[in-house]
Amino acid sequence: MKETIQDLKTRRSIKKYKPEQITKNELVQVLEAGMNAPSGMNRQAAVMVVVQEPEMIKKLSKMNASVMGTSTDPFYGAPTVIVVLSDRTVPTYQYDGSLVMGNLLNGAHALGLGACWVHRAKEVFSSEEGREILKKWGLDERYEGIGHCILGYGEGDYPEAKARKEDYVIWDQT
Repeated sequence: MKETIQDLKTRRSIKKYKPEQITKNELVQVLEAGMNAPSGMNRQAAVMVVVQEPEMIKKLSKMNASVMGTSTDPFYGAPTVIVVLSDRTVPTYQYDGSLVMGNLLNGAHALGLGACWVHRAKEVFSSEEGREILKKWGLDERYEGIGHCILGYGEGDYPEAKARKEDYVIWDQT
């Protein structure tokens, strides 16, 4: 149990990656962490799409950067992207997808992998080009982008934790 708490306390967003691909075993373990996220009434509204093909990663990165109005790589050169989408017909779809993202990030850290949640998946997959990609993946317009979980072996120094705000926890005194 102490290891779990320590992993949760030390996980950080990694924004620099080595070019080598993570192993299949590591990827499967991270995906299993995502699949075991809680969901409202166990409806499991979220789906995860694994992208490791460099041209598709480049395309998704460019689309994501376009939403921000930049030409930089928002995926920081990560060799794996797990796109989390969720079925909008399920009332808890955003929460369910967010919990999957959290489990992916924490699972990656527990394995010693670098990971980061990259936003703007909603905008990317609501575009015409994004909807075409969803069709290619066998998904329809019910699915909304929740986030991109970028994965890889981190390069460089591991980020230090920033101080937590003082009023993070409020204790009911009644």
